[in-house]
Parts: sequence; C-alpha cells; structure tokens
Amino acid sequence: MDEYIDILNTNGEVSGKTCLKSEAHKKGLFHQSVHIWILDSEKNVIIQKRAADKDVFPNLWDVSVAGHISAGEQPDISAIREIKEEIGLSVSKNDLHYIGTSKKKVIHKANLIDNELHHIYICNINFNFDALKIQVEEVSEIKTIKLENLITAVITEKNNFVPHGKDYYSFVFNELKKLYI
Repeated sequence: MDEYIDILNTNGEVSGKTCLKSEAHKKGLFHQSVHIWILDSEKNVIIQKRAADKDVFPNLWDVSVAGHISAGEQPDISAIREIKEEIGLSVSKNDLHYIGTSKKKVIHKANLIDNELHHIYICNINFNFDALKIQVEEVSEIKTIKLENLITAVITEKNNFVPHGKDYYSFVFNELKKLYI
C-alpha cells in the first residue's frame, strides 16, 4: 500500500517534507520505519515470513512486525498500528520498550532504494498464537521460536533471514539478552 511518509534530514529529524512511500524508495529519500520484536514470558519470539510478492526480500524470515511510519505519525503509534495490521495483536504504549535506532541504506536496484531510520522496539506480551491473524499482503507465515534458537538461526542460516546486517542483529539480540536471558 502506498502512503504518505515524512522525509528526514541527515540528522534523522523530520524535515517538513512528505511524499509517497513509492517516491521515497524510487529516489532513495531518507525516511523512517518501525521494527518490533515480540516475545512472551517463555522467551518465544514471533517471526514473520515476508510475502512472496514483496519487492524486497520476499520469502525471507524477518522481525516480528515492521512497517513504515505514516506522515505525521509518532513511532510508537506506528508500532501499535503495524502490530494490529500485520498480525492482529492489540498492544498499548506500555507494552512497547524502545531500544534505539538503526540506519540502513540498501540499493536493491536503480529505482528501489531503501534509505531508512528504523525505530526498534521490544514488546514483551503474552499472546494466544492461534488467535493471531496475518495480513496476507505483507506476511505469508508467522511462527514462534525460542530466543536462543533464533539467535543461533540468524547466525547460521543467513540465507533464510532478511540481511539486516551483523551490527543490527548484534544490537537487537544484546538488548533482548539483557532483558530476558
């Protein structure tokens, strides 16, 4: 779905300019997204398999929920919205633990450039997995995996996971370990 998003300046601050997400990707304009890692009290992490028809990284396993921040929207509100849209789980601001940001620029092809500032959250909430409902336009499958097994899988099975980069995964996994291991 195309939507209006805020364009950021080089410091990662909203510049006052907006454009369609498709235009930002076509021109490589710096914009923001949210990544939410969801796990329960038993350290089961939800991961999603990206839909087969996604422009980038189709059929690869990824963060529990991710999405673009709409123009004028705050990152935490975007996170709550994206979680509900992609997997049908209702959460509140109090369920979100902000851990930081990650900057990433990937040139997928000449007219598809991801230039994003990811706002990263951990959401520790008990959920009924069978009640979750995926947004089939974005996600083909979800499953849970023990945190320790996820860390091992990302390190050893790089071809099955979105290549966010070693620094990104190290940062997220270190934060998860500090909180939950």
